[in-house]
Amino acid sequence: MTSFMRQEIEEIPQATARLLERAGATLAAAGRELAGIDPAVVVTIARGSSDHVATYLKYAIELAAGVPVASVGPSVASIYGARLKLEGSAAFAISQSGASPDIVAMADAARAGGALTIALTNTAGSPLALAVSHAIDIAAGVEKSVAATKTFVASVVAGLAVLAHWTGDRALLKALDELPGQFEKALGCDWSAMTGALDGQASCFILGRGPAIAIANEVALKLKETSGLHAEAYSAAEVMHGPLALVGPGFPVLALAVDDAAQASTVEAADALAGKGGAAFVTSRRAKRATPLPHAPAGHPLTDPLALVVSFYAFVEAFARHRGFDPDQPRNLRKVTETR
Repeated sequence: MTSFMRQEIEEIPQATARLLERAGATLAAAGRELAGIDPAVVVTIARGSSDHVATYLKYAIELAAGVPVASVGPSVASIYGARLKLEGSAAFAISQSGASPDIVAMADAARAGGALTIALTNTAGSPLALAVSHAIDIAAGVEKSVAATKTFVASVVAGLAVLAHWTGDRALLKALDELPGQFEKALGCDWSAMTGALDGQASCFILGRGPAIAIANEVALKLKETSGLHAEAYSAAEVMHGPLALVGPGFPVLALAVDDAAQASTVEAADALAGKGGAAFVTSRRAKRATPLPHAPAGHPLTDPLALVVSFYAFVEAFARHRGFDPDQPRNLRKVTETR
């Protein structure tokens, strides 16, 4: 029987096309208002996979708009009741359910503090959607698997579309329109070569830089959630410091390299860890020691990392079943987590 997780991974291309078609006017309106206020800073409000979306958008906004982005802890409002001075700023609140009280409280506080607030959510009419200036329904459809997949991808796509309208980036808009087809190709990339390297291991490293570090965070979380494998995400630069002490013969490493300015350093790190005896894999053909993995570039530096996570999702669902886990029902987890 096909898992819900697998079904939802295979829906990613269609979900992306649906989002761009249905939410086009809302995405453009949010982008125009951002351009109008010209924010000096952007803050993000999120937890879990949604916080990885926020990290992705942090790099994208800083690289494309030149505006610094900071993550705000939801408990600043929900637990501590602090008021932030956010006049002239923008805030992105990200939650697929739109129901977590701490996310809603922080979005309320951001708006009260003067920020233009934008929500990315899969639940129209949710408390979060009602709390913000622009509520964007990512239109991913029901996600039954506990582990988020299509909602993660759709949330990033929505954020990138807002950014493209904000900055007037036609190349990015074109790349977003082409994503459904690129995601179909990414689903066909076979990463099963990693299965043997991960089997019997207690831990692994996932590396990335720039927007790809957000994908590394997401990959590490999914390995923990679905497959019972401890995984840690690191910058391909940071791993060469203290974490390097853990790398020995057979230690698994997955380096997420994309065709941008950080590709050379990411590949260099993967090769260096392979030279230390690590079982290193990298999404690049430039590797000299690490094992290359097939990948489907999405045609733009800000969309390429998303194609990698689609390929990984297809791998990790199969890997979870290989290890005897039910990918739809991770231990101790539930679909909606309402924290305060």
